[in-house]
Amino acid sequence: MAEEVVLKSSEADKPEEPVVAAKEADKTKAVPEAEKAPEAPPRKISGGSIDRDVALAEVEKEKRNSFIKAWEESEKSKAENKAQKKLSEVASWENSQKAAIEAKLKKKEEDIEQQRAEYAEKMKNKISVIHKQAEEKKAMVEARRKEEILHAEEMAAKHRATGYVPKKTLGCF
Repeated sequence: MAEEVVLKSSEADKPEEPVVAAKEADKTKAVPEAEKAPEAPPRKISGGSIDRDVALAEVEKEKRNSFIKAWEESEKSKAENKAQKKLSEVASWENSQKAAIEAKLKKKEEDIEQQRAEYAEKMKNKISVIHKQAEEKKAMVEARRKEEILHAEEMAAKHRATGYVPKKTLGCF
């Protein structure tokens, strides 16, 4: 049961619509839609070189569009890759710059801390020198006091021994 498909020449620009021969059409009308057996795809009878040229032109057009689409995707991919590479370079540069600045900051903080410790040490040394000088002065004052007390005791003993009353007395008595 072979069907013939005929293309109308005026409908060359429109999508192809099969036209079933009249004798075959009568057979299909007699059979209800639900009882029809699945039909084999209609065969195309070439309408000449024009149909073939149109089909080949369509294939070439699809092929060209396919290549253009592939090229477009490739160019987009290249652009994305370049952008990603540049972004990673910028991020790497930023991280290295941050690390360098943080290292400088840490070094400066360490230097300041060292200077602070040195200054604190100098101040402690100055305090200890002052304390030492104060102790020496206290010792001198204490030694002088003891000498004066000893001198006073000796004079008092001498005065007692001689019975002589000193001329100088305390001003308040």
